[in-house]
Formats: sequence, structure tokens, C-alpha cells
Amino acid sequence: MKNLDQRNQIIEYSLKLNSTNLSPLRSGNISLRGMENDIEGYLITPSGKKYETLKPEDIVFMGLNENEKNDLTNKPSSEWRFHRDIYRNKKGAHAIVHAHSPHATAVSSHGKPIPPFHYMIALAGGDDIKCAEYATFGTEALSKNVIKALENRSACLMSNHGQVAFGKNLEDAFELAQEIENICHQYTIALKLGEPKILSFEEMKKVLDKAKNYKKG
Repeated sequence: MKNLDQRNQIIEYSLKLNSTNLSPLRSGNISLRGMENDIEGYLITPSGKKYETLKPEDIVFMGLNENEKNDLTNKPSSEWRFHRDIYRNKKGAHAIVHAHSPHATAVSSHGKPIPPFHYMIALAGGDDIKCAEYATFGTEALSKNVIKALENRSACLMSNHGQVAFGKNLEDAFELAQEIENICHQYTIALKLGEPKILSFEEMKKVLDKAKNYKKG
């Protein structure tokens, strides 16, 4: 089977979505950039299957120029559009994790960006975490909104939906998704105490410079 290692890796991290409570049951989806038959594309989790039942042959390959999957044997995740468009628009994206994580989903229901109440906001790439405007799941409109919210960012919230993060590999993308969920958890706690103090633009600029070497320290 082609791309067997990548298929198994997707299954491994799909199971982690459940075991870490990042996304329950069938919710969320994962993909990896890849090649098949000299076609540039990505491997993505199928639609509607519990992660615990996934097999390598269930993982769907789609070309970056495909607008839909004609092979109905394995139907790709309904969110394949924004996965495709992230890979098209972000050269540094080699893996994507989309999750309906509890705190990120709760915060996303307000449809607002998360301000820099904590310097770890910088891990998403900017001085706030954007929230993509709401659109029906699986639509081109949602994909456009996600791409807009990811401008100069590697993660964002999705209004009334959840979050999405990308990285140079699945480990990085998954870890970033966990970081976003943790930040959202902290933010909800902070709001219970009132409006949190917001770090200045100047301070966040310093943090963003330091964050480039965060994982090297």
C-alpha cells in the first residue's frame, strides 16, 4: 500500500484526538501532505468513521488540484476543502489537525479573537489568535474564512466550531492544537475573574521574536 507509514501516523494521531479529549468520537480530522503517483496532495481521515476503527486503507489521498473525490469507496472528511486550501496557501504546512476541543469550541462561540492575555498566544504566530467567521461545515465559504484567519498564523479558532492548527509534521501540529486548547482553557478561567490584563503590542513583539526559538531552548 502506498504511503503506509503516513497512513499509520494519521491513525496514531487520530486516536490521540480521542485519548487526549482534544476531539471526541468522530469529530475533528487530520491530514498529512504527501505524494501519490507523482501527484502532489495530502492524505486525510475519512468521513464519519470512529477513529478506533480506522485502517490504513480508510485514509483518503486527494490531489491539491482536486475539487472533489470521485472514488466513493472511502469518502474524505467533509472538511477536505480547508485542508487542501491550507496546503495550497501555506508552504510550511505539512500536517493539519482540526479539533472540536471543548474550551477552544466554547471560546469560538463568541466569534472574537483571543487577545494577548498570556504571552503563549505567540505560539500561533501573532499577537492574538484569530477566529474565522462562521460558515457551514465543509463549505468553500468556511475554507475562505479559515485561510483569512490564518494569515500570518499557524492556528486559529473557527467560530461556533472549534480550532485548526498546522505544522511541519503531525507531532508539531498536534502539540500546537493542544497548546491552543490550553490557552482557551486559561482564557475562560481569566474571564470569570473579569477582564484580564492585556500585554502591550511592544511586549508581544519581543515575545514573538523569542518564540521563534521556543522549541530549541
